[in-house]
Amino acid sequence: MSGSHWFESLADHMGSAYLRYSFTKGTENEVDFLVDQLGLTPGDRVLDVGCGPGRHAHSLGRRGIEVVGVDISECFVEIARRDAPPGVRFERHDARALPYAQEFDAVISLCQGAFGLTAGPAASGATSIDPDLPVLEGMARALRPGGRVAFSAFSAYFQVRYLEDHDGFDAAAGVNHERTVVRSEQGVDAEVSLWTSCFTPRELRLLVAAAGMRVGDMFGVTPGDYAARPPDLDRPELLVIAEG
Repeated sequence: MSGSHWFESLADHMGSAYLRYSFTKGTENEVDFLVDQLGLTPGDRVLDVGCGPGRHAHSLGRRGIEVVGVDISECFVEIARRDAPPGVRFERHDARALPYAQEFDAVISLCQGAFGLTAGPAASGATSIDPDLPVLEGMARALRPGGRVAFSAFSAYFQVRYLEDHDGFDAAAGVNHERTVVRSEQGVDAEVSLWTSCFTPRELRLLVAAAGMRVGDMFGVTPGDYAARPPDLDRPELLVIAEG
C-alpha cells in the first residue's frame, strides 16, 4: 500500500510556501492544547504522522519532548530537518504503512496531514472498511501500553452545512473533491485536486474501535483555536483523543 500519493506532487510544488497559509499560524495554541490533553512532559516520545514541514514537531521539541516526524513528501521532510531542535528527527514514510511498534508515548496526526487524505486516487487497492483505517492502525501499533493518540479530521457536518456550488462533495463516500490553486515559493501558481475525507463523530468512534483503541474525548476545533468544546456544526474539524 505504500508508495506514491497524490499529495506528493502538491507538496513538491508548494515547498516552504505551505507555511504561508493561514491554517498553519496557530501552531503554539494547538501544541499547548495537545501537551495538556496528552499529559506530555519533557523526555516523552511522540510520533507526528503527516508532519508536513515539521511545525508541530519543532514546537514539541522546543519543550524538551522527543519527536519523530514522518511524511510521505520527501520535500517536506527535507524542509522539516532544517533548524530542527535537539531530539527531533524526520523520516519519509507512507502513513498507511508505518514501521513502528510500541515505541511512543503519544502519536499525533493533525490538520489532515495524513488521516483524511487517503481517498481519491490514493484509495486504489484499499481493502479495509475505510482507506484511512490503516493510518489509525499504524498509529495504534506505534503506541507504548497506556499511550494516547490525537488526530484531527474534517467534519462532515461542517462540510454539508457550508457546501459551496464548486465543491465536488461525494455524499456516498463522504469525500470532498476540490480544485484549487496553490502557489510555489517562487510565486508560480498550479491548479491541483484535493481529496479530503469528511467524518461524523460516530464514524470516528467506530474507526477508532476498529483500530483497537477507544475514544477518550472528542472536540470541535478550528486550526489555531483548539479548546475543550464539544463537536458542533460550525467548526470545521473534529479532534479525537484516543487511548490504546
